[in-house]
Amino acid sequence: MATLSERILGAPAGACVDRVVDRAYAMDGTGLLALQTFRLIGRPLAHADRLRLVFDHIVPANNSETATLQAELRRFASDSGIALCDVGEGICHQLMGEGGVRPGDIVIGADSHTCTLGAFGAFATGVGATDMAAIWATGETWLRVPETTNLRLSGRLGGGAEAKDLALAYVSHLGMDGATYRAIEFTGEGVATLSMAGRLTCSNLAIEAGAKTGLFYADGATREYLATFGVEAAPQAIEDGDYAEVVEFDLEAIEPLVAVPHRVDSARPVDRVAGTSIDQVFVGTCTNGRLEDLDRFAAAVKGRRVRVRTIVIPASRRVLADAIRSGALETIVEAGCTVGPPGCGPCLGTHLGVIGEGEVCLSTANRNFRNRMGVGGEIYLASVGTAAASALAGEIAPPEGAV
Repeated sequence: MATLSERILGAPAGACVDRVVDRAYAMDGTGLLALQTFRLIGRPLAHADRLRLVFDHIVPANNSETATLQAELRRFASDSGIALCDVGEGICHQLMGEGGVRPGDIVIGADSHTCTLGAFGAFATGVGATDMAAIWATGETWLRVPETTNLRLSGRLGGGAEAKDLALAYVSHLGMDGATYRAIEFTGEGVATLSMAGRLTCSNLAIEAGAKTGLFYADGATREYLATFGVEAAPQAIEDGDYAEVVEFDLEAIEPLVAVPHRVDSARPVDRVAGTSIDQVFVGTCTNGRLEDLDRFAAAVKGRRVRVRTIVIPASRRVLADAIRSGALETIVEAGCTVGPPGCGPCLGTHLGVIGEGEVCLSTANRNFRNRMGVGGEIYLASVGTAAASALAGEIAPPEGAV
């Protein structure tokens, strides 16, 4: 029987295949590099209707040089017919996840966290800008079908733990290279207890274990979620695939975790680092900037005031609008937080919340590499609940409900 990656790509693990790409996208940084290479190729666009450009990494532009480069991409999009998601529309992975991806699709993004979209039962992976230029020119790409690590989930999260804690737990278990060029496939009865937002978070961190992608099988929850965007989807039957490795995770045993600087696979129970002084809390990114996350954060800080500067950035304009309607943003602002425009924010250290030398940030993002959010700064990764508790305490603190 075949793994989900083998079924989608139509070949066994280890085979090299050429495949038509169903959806391809680049962001403001990689899009410029892809454009330069595409012009050197000298061919017309293939399947412009399957392509998208998204401005999300440095938005709004932080200086005149950035603005000029983004203007060049806007002109290219207008002239070529590529759909452009401009300033304020949101993060590329989130936008593609708002009805842009279907189970069984082959999705290629010029960003490493494209694996997020495997939550829909798609084969979604990131490539470099030159590979994206080739996709623009041919509509196809080549792939080596990966072996698969199966994470078999049982039970239900509790004790203040969230899907982010599960993600940090599995990355720490596998190590940052423990699933190199493998797919990570999530199965087991515990999957049904995870929301789509939680599944997107788990798939998002697959790359942090070196994986090519992270996949959930499309089920009733997938179909219900996609239906809200007018997308019909069929469920994917789970087969007993030939896995390279099977790892069992009891969700009831997952506890709130914090990944300490400067590795994503360095997760420790939050109580072991509680009391660590912090200068900033950041809630957002393609990992934890969805409505479920903002609502959770708002519920935790409602009627209280944060004790450290706290930046909250919705993952998309839709999330922003929904959070306004739900009252979450009003609560967040009244708690003393700053709300930024939809996009990546300070995650990659270029804009809207970069930290200074010696400063410490507790972040719901997916990477805490040295100097990522600012030269000389330190990043601790945690769940939304831990971020809220820490913002209120002014130091790393366990989330409400932690046991």
